[in-house]
Amino acid sequence: MAQVISLDPPRGAWRAGTIPAMPTTGSPALDGFTCRRVDIEGRARDVYQAGTGPAVVVISELPGITPLVAAFGRRVADAGFTAVMPRLFGDPGREPTVGYSLGRIGWACISREFATFALRRTSPVTEWLRGLARSAHEECGGPGVGVVGMCLTGGFALAMMVDEIVLAPVLSQPSLPFPITARHRRDLGLCDADLARVKERCVGGTQVLGLRFTGDKIGPGERFDRLRAELGDAFLAVEIDSSPGNSEGYRRDAHSVLTEDLRDQDGSASRAALERVLAFLGSKLSS
Repeated sequence: MAQVISLDPPRGAWRAGTIPAMPTTGSPALDGFTCRRVDIEGRARDVYQAGTGPAVVVISELPGITPLVAAFGRRVADAGFTAVMPRLFGDPGREPTVGYSLGRIGWACISREFATFALRRTSPVTEWLRGLARSAHEECGGPGVGVVGMCLTGGFALAMMVDEIVLAPVLSQPSLPFPITARHRRDLGLCDADLARVKERCVGGTQVLGLRFTGDKIGPGERFDRLRAELGDAFLAVEIDSSPGNSEGYRRDAHSVLTEDLRDQDGSASRAALERVLAFLGSKLSS
């Protein structure tokens, strides 16, 4: 069961519109978000929230809830959803400098909550995230919950599909397990039982949206090939050309579709990908 823990000063209840904005980090990137501490099965984490409507759990990429991750969350809220951003790592609102990012990557590699190298294993932290999704759905209403994972957390949206309430899973450049061998590049970061459940849900009509740049070696193409093979037409792939000399000038190692490498201008392929994510959420979560 999830429990909202009152902090000092009190941060109120869950529902959007009832919690006054608290300057919890001093970062203007989080202006308009409220923060509460949520305990699920004895593990408490800060959760940032904005908007109203059906819940969409936005799980940040490394190194954490950066200004651009927060900006994406704000876009989700502006589209008519409750953006729910748990802090799994990093300092909310902090810019992603090289040193800071490398430090968070090193931490993730030794954390027991993230299956960074293990094959055919679901990351343990997804259990906590499933509890958060269930609690958010109970409080925010709607037919179900959306989940957007990015990079390290990209595959978490797939793992959370074991619960019926997850209707709109989005995998943006899924990177676990880290692609160190051919087997790792094809692995989906799921145990066999969870993969079987995901496939069952896809047969029942649930769709999965995936995003990546074609030259991205961290979120490799082999993983998308495996998703196509396992999920068939239920997997909707968006792959943005980042090959040398591509028409939009994306760098060869472009990685973060919805944040750092987003070209937020009309007509760009990454802007179209962002709009497709919002449309996907709307089509699955509208009452």
